[in-house]
Amino acid sequence: MRKTVLSLMSVAALGLAGCNAPHPSQQAGTEAPASADTAAVANKVANEVSGTISVRGAVQPSADATLVLNLVDVSANAVGSAPLASKTAPAGTFPQSFKLTFNPAEVKPDDLYVVQAILTDGERHYSMPMQAPVLAKGSKNDGVMIELVAEQTPGEKVLADFGAEQKLLGGMKISHGTKLEKDDSRGWQLFREAGEVKFIREEVDYGDKGYTSTDYAYKGGKPWAVVQETKSSRDAKPSAIDRAGWTDDGALVLKQHQVGGDVQALDPGAAEKLKKQAVEILSVATGGKNK
Repeated sequence: MRKTVLSLMSVAALGLAGCNAPHPSQQAGTEAPASADTAAVANKVANEVSGTISVRGAVQPSADATLVLNLVDVSANAVGSAPLASKTAPAGTFPQSFKLTFNPAEVKPDDLYVVQAILTDGERHYSMPMQAPVLAKGSKNDGVMIELVAEQTPGEKVLADFGAEQKLLGGMKISHGTKLEKDDSRGWQLFREAGEVKFIREEVDYGDKGYTSTDYAYKGGKPWAVVQETKSSRDAKPSAIDRAGWTDDGALVLKQHQVGGDVQALDPGAAEKLKKQAVEILSVATGGKNK
C-alpha cells in the first residue's frame, strides 16, 4: 500500500514539472515574436524635424526681415543637391518654433543631414555658429535648438578694418606737408608702408567757416575709407562726423552721418564728395605720383 502511494506522488511531481517547463519558443537563444504594434513602431521613419530658433542677445529683427530654413544633405557626395525640405517666410519674433516636413524615402541612411537657418534683415545677416545635425543615429529630430548670431555688415567690416589700420600708423614712415590757399589753409601727415601710401590725416582751417579733420585710408592707390569730423574750430567738439567706405569693387557700404548720438545714412552725394577729396589730397601730398 505504501509503495502505491509513493508511485502516485511521483507521477504528480512529474506532472507539475511538465507544467513549469519552458515553451520551445522561449528556450535559450529564441525570442518571442513581437506584436504587430511593436513592429510598426520599429519600422516607422520620421518625416519631420522640429525645434526652436533664438537670436543671441535677444535681438528682434525688423518687420522686413526674412527667415530661410533648409534641411540639407551635407555629405561630400551630396554637394549641390537640392534641400530635402525648405521654407521661406517673414522672420517674425524670436524665440520661435519651427517644423520641416520631408519625404522619408529621399533620406540616405549613411548621409549627414543638418538644419540650416539664415536670417536676413536689410544689410544685416544672422547665421548659425554651430550646425544642427538631424536624422542620423544619435541625433534629435525634435527639440532641435538653433541659435542665430549677427554677422558684421559690409559697412561695419570696413569700419573695423579702418580702425585696425589706424592702430598701425605708429609703425609706418611719416611725411608732412602744408598748403595755403585763398579760402583755407591745410596741413597733412602721410603714412607709407613698404613704399605704398596707406593713410593720410588732413586738417583744413576755413577761418570763420569752420574746421575739418579727416582721415583717409587707401589700398593700391585708391581710397577705401574716409572719416571726417566737422568743427567750428580746431579745438571744438565735432558738430558732425561723416563716415564713408567702399568695397574692393567700389560699392559704397559704409555710409554714416552722425550728429551727437544720432547716426543716420550718409547721402551718396556726400560720400562721393569725400571720395573725391581723398583722391585730391593723395595727388597733392605725393606731388601727383599717388604713391
